[in-house]
Formats: sequence, C-alpha cells, structure tokens
Amino acid sequence: MANPPRALTAVDLFSGAGGLSLGLRRAGFVPVFACDNDPYSVATYGLNIGPHAVLCDARDLTVSRIRDTIANAADRLTLVCGGPPCQGFSIQRRGELGDSRNELVVVFVRLAIALHPMLILMENVAGLLGTRGRAQMRVVRTLLDAAGYDHLAELVDAADYGVPQHRVRAVIVAWDRERIPHFSLPSPTHDAITWRTVADAWDGLPSPYNRGEKQTLPNHERVRVSRLNEQRISHVPPGGGRQDIPDALQLPCHRGTGHRHLDVYGRMEWSRPAPTITAMFDNFTRGRFAHPVEDRSITNREGARIQGFPDDFVFIGPKKDVARQIGNAVPPPLAERFGQSLREALYGRRSPTYFTVPQQMTIDLLSAS
Repeated sequence: MANPPRALTAVDLFSGAGGLSLGLRRAGFVPVFACDNDPYSVATYGLNIGPHAVLCDARDLTVSRIRDTIANAADRLTLVCGGPPCQGFSIQRRGELGDSRNELVVVFVRLAIALHPMLILMENVAGLLGTRGRAQMRVVRTLLDAAGYDHLAELVDAADYGVPQHRVRAVIVAWDRERIPHFSLPSPTHDAITWRTVADAWDGLPSPYNRGEKQTLPNHERVRVSRLNEQRISHVPPGGGRQDIPDALQLPCHRGTGHRHLDVYGRMEWSRPAPTITAMFDNFTRGRFAHPVEDRSITNREGARIQGFPDDFVFIGPKKDVARQIGNAVPPPLAERFGQSLREALYGRRSPTYFTVPQQMTIDLLSAS
C-alpha cells in the first residue's frame, strides 16, 4: 500500500487471557484496547499484556466507548482481532444448532466493521466453517462485503506453525479493499517431519510442585488424582486411552463399544505433538491429557507450554479457571505468524524489521492519548 501506518494498533475483543494479543505484539502490533467478560482472564491480560483490558460483555460494548478509550489511536486503527466464544460451533457438541453463543461471532464482526480498521482477524473452532456455522458465516460474509472488506476463511493446524499441538481452527481474515490490495495466508513453518513435540514443549521443565511447596515457576502445581484413577491410568501406555484399562477398572459407562469418547483416560506421547488443549485439559478423565509416563494429569504450566506461552506469563485465578484460560487461548506462536502476514499485507514483502512491542510502549501510547 502507498501509505502504510507507522504504528500498528490493535483492538482485541473477546481477548481471554491474551494469547492473541501476545502473539501480535511479538509481530510488532501495539494492543490499545481489549475486553472480556471473565474477571480472571482480564486480570491475567492486565498483568502480562497491559492495563488496557476492560471487563465487559461484548454485547453491551459500544463503538463510542472503544473510541473514547483509545482516543488518538482510533483514527489510525490497524487491526481488530478476537476469538468469540466457540462452544456452540464445536463438532463435539450434541443437540440443537441454535446455541446462544453463536450470535457473538456476528457481534464481533459488527463491532469490528464499525471501528473501520484496515484489517480484521478472527479465530474460532473448525465447526464455524461447517454445518453448525453456516448461517453465521453467511451473515459474516454479507456484512464484510457490504462494508468494503475482502476476506478469506480457512482451516489451519497450529502444529504447522510451530505449536507443539494439533489444533485445527478456523481463521477469518478481512482487509479493506480500498486500502489493502491483497492478503495471503502465512506459509506453514513445520510439517510432519519437523512438528514440535510434547518433549520439545517441556524441555527443561522441572517436576510439578506439591500443594504447599514453595513455587518458583507459576501455575505448575501437581493436580490431585484419586487412587482409583491412578490405578486406571497406570494401565494406559503412551498414546493409549480408556480401552487399555482392564474391564474390572472401567467406568460402567465405558464398558462395551457404545461410548464414543475414546480419548478419555488417554496419555500424550513424547514424540508427537499434543492433542488439542481444551478448557478442561487438567483432568485426564476429560481427554488425552495424562502425562506420557507419569500417572497424573498435566499441570497448567505444562498446558501453557503446549499452547506456546512463555514461563514468565502468569495466569491468575483458581486452577480450574486457569486451565480454562489456557485451553481457550489462541496459541501465541500462531498469532505471531499471522501477525507477520498482516504486516506483509500492509507493507509488502519488504516489510520493515519489527520488534516485540514492550508493555511500556502500550502504556505510553495510552497515556499520550
């Protein structure tokens, strides 16, 4: 483009703990506003990213409130991004398609368009591009086109971008067709030969702390497991699941062949990427979330490593709430890679050298406003 912006400013709606903002900040973007309706997520974001996160329901959020908050940055807003709640589109979800959370995708797009940024980035579960999301995507495409935005919607696997986890997600990118001629998806950086593994993710990580022990690494406390579940998981080999548990120890609902969730009571494997980290990854009764060799669930810090968060990123809240924040986050390495491609759309392939935007720069920009 002829006159690319000097400061790449970003608004993060449905920000969660800040995985998307962290990755974009690494790519040179300056987050100037974020919002979420979960107080623990907002506290985590504020501690690690900056003081510009507010606690609110996006359905009650107005464009004027955002513009008043970001002041001078409003007229040069580069990007609106976010990950609206996605459980209603999940392929694992049974029942009616009319989940009330589905409307939040359209809420996000309407807010984003009203802010008139140069770029829009949205992440969601793969089901958004399937049957469950068909009606919402029809509305999204119509809104974007009418507002002058070209867009693409694709499925990507985070493992292909350096995240030690298979995590297939829908990514929708839109760009103002009058200001930006084209956008291309980032090329994968890894493949089946070079995918990062669980062993890579946890390299150098100490053993978990027991409750009451002094902790030098945050969010790395051992998860309590009942004696019976220890017995069950002891029979499961790396990569195995509930079918490896002897019949005498099986839950009644797991006996026979009718139960469809084969990953419960499953172990990860050292030599492969982890399975998708969910909001309940701290309990191996919920999925393939047992340690590869130890008879325990993985810790929140181990889950954070698999998502690509650095060890100095501290999550606030009770353990279950921390697990939810981690499991719902956009992996920062994936966000960074998309941030690089957004920069190329703005500057062309000769994008200037960028640096990770420090938190203080965000504070200074808001103060100057």
